[in-house]
Amino acid sequence: MNKRHAAAQFRDRLAQLQRQSGLTQSAFAQAIGIDRSALSQLMSGANPRLPRAETLLALAGRFQVSTDWLLALTEDRGIITQTLNAVETEQALDDESRTAMERWHHEAAGQKVRYVPAQLPDLMRTEAVIAFQAASSEQERRRLQAQTERRLHFSRMPESDIEMCMPFQTLEVFAKGNGVWMGLPAAERQAQLDHIAVTVEELYPAFRMYLFDGRKRFAPPMTMFGYARAAVYAGEVYLLIRSKQLIRDLAQGFDGHIRHAEVHAHEAAGFVRGLVVSPD
Repeated sequence: MNKRHAAAQFRDRLAQLQRQSGLTQSAFAQAIGIDRSALSQLMSGANPRLPRAETLLALAGRFQVSTDWLLALTEDRGIITQTLNAVETEQALDDESRTAMERWHHEAAGQKVRYVPAQLPDLMRTEAVIAFQAASSEQERRRLQAQTERRLHFSRMPESDIEMCMPFQTLEVFAKGNGVWMGLPAAERQAQLDHIAVTVEELYPAFRMYLFDGRKRFAPPMTMFGYARAAVYAGEVYLLIRSKQLIRDLAQGFDGHIRHAEVHAHEAAGFVRGLVVSPD
C-alpha cells in the first residue's frame, strides 16, 4: 500500500470518527491534543499525510477504536487488535510476583524513563490511598503496596533518570475529592498531597515532575524505557511498542508536553503544596 492510498484510507476513517462524535473540527482537534490546522492537514487530500504515532494513539484512546482500524488494516473497530508489535497483560507475574511493568523498569536501569501516570504517580501512593484503590480487596492492597515500594526503590537508585508529566487538573480533581476519589476523606487526601511534595523534593533532580494543561494537550498513560520499549496503558493490558521509530515519535510528543508545561520540575513540589483540599 503506497503512502497516498494509506493516507486516503486514514482520512476516511478520521472523517467518520468526527461525524460520529458530533464535535466541531476545533473541539475534535482539542480532544486528541492537536490544533485545528494540524487536523485540517490530516483531513485534506491536497498533501496526503499519515498521523504521528502520538496522534494515532490519542485517537484510539479517546474514541475507543484500534489503530489497525484507523489505518484501515482491519474492519474491526475494537482496541484489542493492534499493530504495535505485542501486548502484555498487567496480571502476568514472574516468579518474584513482579508485574510486566516492574520487570521492564528493572531492565531499563541506567536508561532515561519517560512516564505519564493514569492517575496519581504510583511510586508516591500512601497506604490510605492504596487501600482506597484496592476497594476492600486485601490481595489487591498487598499487590499495589508492593508495586509502589518497588517503583519507589527503582526511582531512588543512583542511576535513575526519570521524567514524569501529567495534567495538573488530575491533582486538582484529587484535592477536591471528585471523580474516582469521591469518598476518600480530606485528611487522607491532604496526607497524600504532602507525601507527593516531599517525595518530589527528595528525588529531584533524578526524578523530575512536569505538569501541563490537560485542556490544551493530551497524553495517554504510558511509560517509555529509553528507546528500546514503550508501554501504553489500555486498561487491562499494556500495548507494548518495540518499533524504535514509533518510540522516538512518542518521545518527541512527550518532550513537547515538557516544553509546554505550566509547572516545571523545580516548581512541582510548591504547586502540590499550594493545592486546597476540599472538606468532607
